[in-house]
Amino acid sequence: MSESESGVYAIVRSGGRQHKVAVGDIVEIDRVADEVGSSISLQPLMLVDGDDITTDVDGLGKASVTAEVLGEVKGPKIHILKFKNKTGYKKRQGHRQKYTQVKVTGIEG
Repeated sequence: MSESESGVYAIVRSGGRQHKVAVGDIVEIDRVADEVGSSISLQPLMLVDGDDITTDVDGLGKASVTAEVLGEVKGPKIHILKFKNKTGYKKRQGHRQKYTQVKVTGIEG
């Protein structure tokens, strides 16, 4: 991920994961049930503006990170294989996680 020229970036929480984002970054977060083109707000955990770092609850309450929904994407295929020796038990299963691709449009705080 790239940092903007002004050095402003944030660590945001989305679906149990944390992402480092700057304005203009495209990030894949856990699936959000919003329409393409709509704007969502992400919860900031840390805000860095040059040498000024904000991590306290009062400062982050005023901060906001907005993003625009670009669309849905699928993650890599995961193969799940189960096998038990000498019993004839074999099970094969696959999974592809669905993600929402968002573009960070603003960091205010």
